[in-house]
Amino acid sequence: MNRDDAETTGLRDHALRYALANELHARPFAALSVPSHAVFLAIKPEKNAKSRDREADRAHLLALLDRFGAPHPQPGATHYFGDLGRYRLKWEQHSEFVTYTLFGEGIYDNPFDPGAFEAFPSDWLAQAPGVRVSSALIRVETMPDSAARIDAQLGKWFVSESLAVSRVADGCAVIAGDFRIDSAGHMRFAVFVKPDTTARRIGRIVQRICELEVYKTMSLLALPMARAVSKRMVEFDAEVSALVSHVSGDDQPARGILDELLALSTELEALMARHAYRFSATNAYSALVQERIDIMREERFEGRQTFREFMMRRFDPAMRSIRAAASQLEQMATRTKRAGDLLRTRVEVARSEQNQKLLASMDRRVALQLRLQKTVEGLSVVAIGYYTVNLAAYFLAPFAKGYGVSKTYLMAGLTPVVLLALWVVLHRIRKHLE
Repeated sequence: MNRDDAETTGLRDHALRYALANELHARPFAALSVPSHAVFLAIKPEKNAKSRDREADRAHLLALLDRFGAPHPQPGATHYFGDLGRYRLKWEQHSEFVTYTLFGEGIYDNPFDPGAFEAFPSDWLAQAPGVRVSSALIRVETMPDSAARIDAQLGKWFVSESLAVSRVADGCAVIAGDFRIDSAGHMRFAVFVKPDTTARRIGRIVQRICELEVYKTMSLLALPMARAVSKRMVEFDAEVSALVSHVSGDDQPARGILDELLALSTELEALMARHAYRFSATNAYSALVQERIDIMREERFEGRQTFREFMMRRFDPAMRSIRAAASQLEQMATRTKRAGDLLRTRVEVARSEQNQKLLASMDRRVALQLRLQKTVEGLSVVAIGYYTVNLAAYFLAPFAKGYGVSKTYLMAGLTPVVLLALWVVLHRIRKHLE
């Protein structure tokens, strides 16, 4: 159903329907004839990808297109394919880097001539919004009639010890490269294709090589970080072990040990926050490397190591080191947290013992206060009785005199009665309160 049909039926499309459908066709492969060559460049900002200026990448592209009078891409485009003088340019904007690939007809007499890179103007390169993470020269020519001739050429072009060679795409092509940076600063790859190989298929093979190279490089960016983290983790392990050894002892205050553990935990969290993005990106890029190798469907060529074997020997150990460093970081954070929990438990137990001692001390003080209070109550009975007897004697003396009772005898008789009454009253009051 096209747009006119939709308008006729009254059916409304999702706002992103056409944009999403076109996204599947947004990055076409180049169609390359034989012989031909490609010049590849990948640029990444020096800072973290989160601070990347995509508009600066776009402005840099437009500056290149304006030099050749080439049309501009659509606003917000993340890819571009168009003619650039005697070359065809493919530009792609990725999450962390941007790539430029120039495709040209024919090949140089001098294999991998660094002059091919001069297709990018030197002053334009100097204004790049970032640094080069990868550049490569790719030579595409017709496959010789014998494998021995291919092997002889590769021996002249590449370092034999690190050379990787494979038949790919169901035997339609032979690709080779030693993944070494030459004196001009570029990687070099050779592609030999059968005469009947289609131009689109050749373009796909060259594109896979470019992707393999840049994803491999982006994956390895985390290796120096991983080595630094692994070294620090050895120091962390010794520090945490020393602190944990004091958890069950009384030679050091638990609060002091806990403060040191909290400082280590803070540093660990900072390390994890600083390196989490890079380690996560490495996992994604390494998966893409393996995917690109799988897509090429390699077959062994003349007993040479394949690209998969090269990656297994050189690339995979680096990826394992990075994954191990990330795992060490997480395990150390868990270990530090567990040690902190143990110390907090010790602090809580010590605090509970202090509270129990405090309560016992308070109980003793209360008991002493109660005993003192009872003593004071006994004395208060005497004091109150004294005044009560005197008051009663003053009140009853006139009446007692009429009966011939002296004041002295009256007070003597009142004293036990008053004291007993006071004792009964105070006893009842205390019993009621208790």
